[in-house]
Amino acid sequence: MSTDDLYNPPESFSKSAHVGSMEQYHQLYKEATEAPEEFWAKFAEERLHWFSKWSQTLQWDPPFAKWFVGGKTNMAYNCVDRHLTTARKNKAAIIWEGEPGDERVLTYQELYRQVARFANALKKLGLKAGDRSIIYMPMIPELPIAMLACARLGITHSVVFGGFSAEALKARILDLEAAVVITADGGWRRGKEVLLKNTVDDALADCPGVKDCIVIQRTNSEVTMREGRDHFWSDLDNDLGHDKGLSEECPAEELDSEHPLYVLYTSGTTGKPKGIVHTTGGYQAQVRATMDWVFDIKDEDTYWCAADIGWVTGHSYIVYGPLLAGATTVMYEGAPDFPQPDRCWRIIEKYRVNVFYTSPTAIRAFIKFGDQWPAGHDLSSLRLLGSVGEPINPAAWEWYHEHIGKESCPIVDTWWQTETGSIMLSPMPGATPTKPGSATFPLPGVVADVVDMEGNSVEPGGEGYLVIRKPWPSMIRTIWGDPERFKEQYWSQIPGIYFTGDAARRDKDGYIWVLGRVDDVMNVSGHRLSTSELESALVRHEAVAESAVIGKPHEITGQAIVAFVSLKQGYDSGDELAAELREWVANEIGKFARPEQIRFTDALPKTRSGKIMRRLLREIVTTDKVSGDITTLEDLTVINRLAGAQEEE
Repeated sequence: MSTDDLYNPPESFSKSAHVGSMEQYHQLYKEATEAPEEFWAKFAEERLHWFSKWSQTLQWDPPFAKWFVGGKTNMAYNCVDRHLTTARKNKAAIIWEGEPGDERVLTYQELYRQVARFANALKKLGLKAGDRSIIYMPMIPELPIAMLACARLGITHSVVFGGFSAEALKARILDLEAAVVITADGGWRRGKEVLLKNTVDDALADCPGVKDCIVIQRTNSEVTMREGRDHFWSDLDNDLGHDKGLSEECPAEELDSEHPLYVLYTSGTTGKPKGIVHTTGGYQAQVRATMDWVFDIKDEDTYWCAADIGWVTGHSYIVYGPLLAGATTVMYEGAPDFPQPDRCWRIIEKYRVNVFYTSPTAIRAFIKFGDQWPAGHDLSSLRLLGSVGEPINPAAWEWYHEHIGKESCPIVDTWWQTETGSIMLSPMPGATPTKPGSATFPLPGVVADVVDMEGNSVEPGGEGYLVIRKPWPSMIRTIWGDPERFKEQYWSQIPGIYFTGDAARRDKDGYIWVLGRVDDVMNVSGHRLSTSELESALVRHEAVAESAVIGKPHEITGQAIVAFVSLKQGYDSGDELAAELREWVANEIGKFARPEQIRFTDALPKTRSGKIMRRLLREIVTTDKVSGDITTLEDLTVINRLAGAQEEE
């Protein structure tokens, strides 16, 4: 089937969608584009609680935006408290399944109690609005409880993915100047315990600013507790001397709309991860809107985003988005192929999941496992499928459509970033005819374009750079502690326009196809990793003089890491050192960053100014030849030697 063929939504689905036709989409998009402030003001007022209304919807001082200026609100109140006066009070808010098979269901009423109790525990430790927390936990209910408790008090949180090493964790703690770390003894992954408290201890050895460390007991393994600093979650909850422990009432702080909700660290083009700052009012408005537009969420739905909360997808579409919408959100702790490759399909069948949102990496892994695994389960509850994390290849889209959706579920192929906060390009189910591999069109309120480097829109059929021309409510506000880097990173390439860093093309029908990164950031199993961060880790090894890292296509992970390494004198290359370097990177950054290949070379291809030409290395790895411009190379023989070594492999 041609990738230009359109998949029209089933008629029965169109009748129930919030936006049921392309005509309605165009009308909504027109309203949002022509009068964005009025559009978002109306939405925010109707769908969210405000303690006091804003005086100005948008204050735009390029590239810095403030939305709902002067308004007072609270994310936790909108996610939990607001539902307690409705029929949702006793509805399941979170359905959780642990990897060993244990499960918990938290209603909105129970979630409120748990969030209030933990917020009171934080208050007891002296934490308050304006303080910062690091949350380093497995995928258990206490993770969203901790996030919501922090949001309730105005404590800016930063969730760190549980696969990061002590060094990576330390860097984030220090940059954020966190006062508290919230963690667990460990979690479960493929039947083995992932030790977390030990990693935290190693990180905190160089973090004197952390006054408290709170530990939830998930695996009940023995951990070292430092007196005065470390507290078990259960002890904080019970040591007030009351029969029921901490109070289950904790008023939500009335926070400014621009109060920082969270900082999420992502790889940059320098070696230092950058802290993406998202504030409260605008973020909650647009995330809430996308739950309607993209997922057509309904009160009776059971919704599952199979991501990790350590990444932005989990923030927006496991925790905040679904709870803002009053949905039932599913959480799963472990690996999708444990103990067998049908774990996801078992969960969908067991909980009668209606909306399933996952990544192309996961879909490709499901394909590799075999069609028999989904075929063995009743997936008839599904009515909508989603894809996130990277462009989905048409073959994976069609497999997803046929074997999981049974050719009756619309697929929303979404494009967005950590920096955008919420989904920006996506089909609207019931309205948008889809093309496998295309994220289709911008959502209402998103003025996206495909342009050349002068900012001119490309003609239909042309390729260029994906940009956002106007501010949007859930947009990144700055990079934590570094506004100049924020301006340089996102707003300097084409002045006045947000530069996404992705290449894209617009076809003859106006559909946008995202082609991938144009900078040196790789996407490995949904994890964004910069070449600089990986190269910095390699060079910290005593044997390495220099390194260059590139990504090559991989059928499962999207991209695989290939590292070219030059050694210091006195060190010999070989399989043993290559294995050592791969483990070194895993320890420095995380196991997901382990290079697939280490290639030793006596020199790297550089320009006369000393810049490593990674583009040439990428060509060698992916095409076995060099076709691009090499006139700026300082030493042409280097590339010839590398190409010759590739042929010999």
